Amino acid sequence: MISSVFRELLKRNTPRWLVLIIDIYIVINTFILSYLIRFNFSFNFDTSKFIIQLPVVIVITLISFLIIGSYKGIIRHTGIKDSINVLLSSLLIFAFLIGVVMINHQFKLVSQFTIPRSIIAIHFLLNVVVLVVSRFLYKELYTLLLAGSEIEKRALIYGAGEAGMLVYSILKDDKRSKIQIIGFIDDDKRKSGSKLNGVKVYNSDKINKSFIQEKHINEIILAIQNIKPSRLLEIVDNISKLQIEVKIVPPVKSWIEGDLQAKQIKSVKIEDLLGRTPIELNNPVLYNEFNNKVILVTGSAGSIGSEIARQITNFNFTQLILIDQAESDLYNLQQFFINKNIENVISIVADVQDKERMNTIFEKYKPNLVFHAAAYKHVPFMEENPYEAVKTNVIGSKNIADISIQNKVEKFVMISTDKAVNPTNVMGATKRIAEMYINCLNKNSSTKFITTRFGNVLGSNGSVIPLFQSQIKNGGPITVTHKNITRYFMTIPEACQLVLEAGCMGKGGEIFVFDMGKSIKIYDLALNMIRLSGLKFPEEIDIKITGLRPGEKIYEELIGDSENTMPTYHDKIMIAKTASIDLIKVKQQIEDLCVFNNEINFEQTVFKMKQIVPEYISNNSTYEVLDK
Repeated sequence: MISSVFRELLKRNTPRWLVLIIDIYIVINTFILSYLIRFNFSFNFDTSKFIIQLPVVIVITLISFLIIGSYKGIIRHTGIKDSINVLLSSLLIFAFLIGVVMINHQFKLVSQFTIPRSIIAIHFLLNVVVLVVSRFLYKELYTLLLAGSEIEKRALIYGAGEAGMLVYSILKDDKRSKIQIIGFIDDDKRKSGSKLNGVKVYNSDKINKSFIQEKHINEIILAIQNIKPSRLLEIVDNISKLQIEVKIVPPVKSWIEGDLQAKQIKSVKIEDLLGRTPIELNNPVLYNEFNNKVILVTGSAGSIGSEIARQITNFNFTQLILIDQAESDLYNLQQFFINKNIENVISIVADVQDKERMNTIFEKYKPNLVFHAAAYKHVPFMEENPYEAVKTNVIGSKNIADISIQNKVEKFVMISTDKAVNPTNVMGATKRIAEMYINCLNKNSSTKFITTRFGNVLGSNGSVIPLFQSQIKNGGPITVTHKNITRYFMTIPEACQLVLEAGCMGKGGEIFVFDMGKSIKIYDLALNMIRLSGLKFPEEIDIKITGLRPGEKIYEELIGDSENTMPTYHDKIMIAKTASIDLIKVKQQIEDLCVFNNEINFEQTVFKMKQIVPEYISNNSTYEVLDK
């Protein structure tokens, strides 16, 4: 009953006037205690003088508190800043008392008034200690009475560094979280057994199912900044086997106004584990590259094209022309820019296959820079539809490239794929042919043709993670084509940032490849997603191996057998040194392919593609017969 009354009182902020009165009362008592300490806890001093001094101390204390405002802080949220204010108030009281005593001694204003300097010094020290301690005692009382009976979860913090301590302080102060921190986990064995703020640090090797059950742990919070993705994956993989909730602290960059808030600590998603170190577009050359330029983006409604468009709006462009044949998605992107009050963005529903339409657009807007992201990308679909793959990925790219030359575009940046390397499928082969065609054009053109090549991006339409999420939501099973299949992953913003950077540094004719980090085993990815969803494998969600799809590789590559790389000034961007080709012959072969494709003879179309790209060897496809 009593504790519940206290809890109700503690929930309210203590009025400032009451805090001021209590602080003054404390200062009066510390002044009395100063005399007692000075005279060995006896009353062997002139109490009549003491009675004269007391009103002066009260007035000086009131003035000092009003000047510094130390009484204005919310006591239950007392922190370092509040302690500093108390220190400043105590210093001001000390200074005023010394000043009054010295002035009175000099001018003999009040004959009976004097305070020994030893008393003033003791009083200052007592004020600092008692005022600070009283605040923290109140804070602890608040914690015990208000939050003690409302604990809903017991948690461990993974990481006994600065980030871990920050998370501990935030959760301890934020009573809405209703989380009790039981301990810290750290990989550093030297920290094992030590205590931080009275909370024990455990070595990561000791965290197992029996430990979790013994301590009644409900969740583990990952509070590690600047950790390698591979190590983060390993940690989460080990924790997820314990079948408890795993949460993560977001990167410092995403903290609200530079401060972490409890609500930002959320359950781990697989994207958090595969996400990579953020890249800052802080190259001043980029601003010069896009300043006062007309920029055209094809495939602008897609995952990559739309993000390129968003990032370009950070620069001082003249016009941004967005082209896509997907009406609904392009409309949504248009509305995004309208809602953001971003002007000079023009959205056009058009198809890169339509050369006359593209030519009309180029002649009207005269773009300086072109980012060509329009393409068909789904391997199994394009294996069944080589006619469409050639028409969009080859003919569409050829249209935009040719028109760029005619309209004296300064730079043409094509978005390619790692599937263009040693292609085993129609889609990859068409992208490689497009790379080869623009390489042919670069030799005899004022337009600088640049290719960027990277792997899978997280969250793109049709990518593996949304598919797995949907399958888990529907009760499974998760379908994986091969137990050993691996893929490189990159976040969409990072990929697009690197595209802009590569486009800026390109002088023409380069194929830029991006550092994709370590390839990820898709089967392990599926296991982690099941566990992070709080489900058991295989009892609740199973994984079904379906076999490789037509044209699918087990391992993706970033450079071909006949290629190697050179570094650039950006540590995540390299230049692929490709083998030389007969430009005149290849250009003619590609033009012949574009004409022949109209006959809609799939087998013959693929055969001609293999002639252009000798390293194109079909895998798990009906077109394997053409390789014999």
